[in-house]
Amino acid sequence: MNTSKKIVAAFGAGLLLLLTACSNPNSAATIGRTDIPTATVQGSIDGLLKERTKVDTAGMNLSTGSELTTNAIRFHVVSVLFDDIAAKIKMKITDAELAARRKSIVGQIGSEQDLGPALVSAQIAEKDFPRYLRTVLIAEKLGDALKAQGDESTDGSGIQKLIVAMAKEEKVNLNPRYGVWDYENANIVPAPDNSAIKK
Repeated sequence: MNTSKKIVAAFGAGLLLLLTACSNPNSAATIGRTDIPTATVQGSIDGLLKERTKVDTAGMNLSTGSELTTNAIRFHVVSVLFDDIAAKIKMKITDAELAARRKSIVGQIGSEQDLGPALVSAQIAEKDFPRYLRTVLIAEKLGDALKAQGDESTDGSGIQKLIVAMAKEEKVNLNPRYGVWDYENANIVPAPDNSAIKK
């Protein structure tokens, strides 16, 4: 290996070390100025697993391991991106709207007693339910706004483009333990074994 190649190789190794050293092990992801702590993601995972022990999960198709971890961090990253889109266009979600949507869902599934099993089946941690409701409401309002502007798509592609654009604008940085952000598809390419993440 000639001298110039050795210098480049050494610089590359040093840069990798520097980047690794600078990454915050307590951060699962950063989106713009928003930080998602690893404890938040782990809390969602732990909550889901605990809630599964309280209900009959027979017949439910529930994610585990790496898929469960990826789903958890994807939920938090995407919900932040929706929040940031809403903030950018000054879209408001009121407490009354959240309460009304919760009441509607509970009515559809039967009663409050049925909410726990329904959330387990939908793979939503109980602690994340309010944030899930907020994200759904934002998505619906965005869909209505796009339709009013002439967007005739019915597959959610219009909203997907907004998420892709916001992610590129703000930059999504994942802790390497979870994987990397796919900017073209607004999704996560998981690490080989992110199910091995410890608290």
